[in-house]
Amino acid sequence: MSQDTPAPVTVQILDKDYRVSCGPDERQGLLESARILDERMRQVRQNGRVLGADRIAVMAALNLIYELMQERDVQAETASRLKGLQERVSHAVSGDSGSSSS
Repeated sequence: MSQDTPAPVTVQILDKDYRVSCGPDERQGLLESARILDERMRQVRQNGRVLGADRIAVMAALNLIYELMQERDVQAETASRLKGLQERVSHAVSGDSGSSSS
């Protein structure tokens, strides 16, 4: 078997086993993702307002996606601010290098 050949990995979410095929380089990410999803689904279930594994999964997924979208927005804002700062520094440096007082 080649090292790039997908292999089945068993993950456990809400005490249920799921077999997922993934490449060796994706295994750790899959296991971590499953752990996070299991944790989030348990939190939703503990809140007691949502019944049924399907609904718990949907609520957990919605919460995770919402958090990812917020993080994406923060990263976009940070990138925009960084670009603005870089432009200001570039203008300041080019302006200073053109004017010499002797």
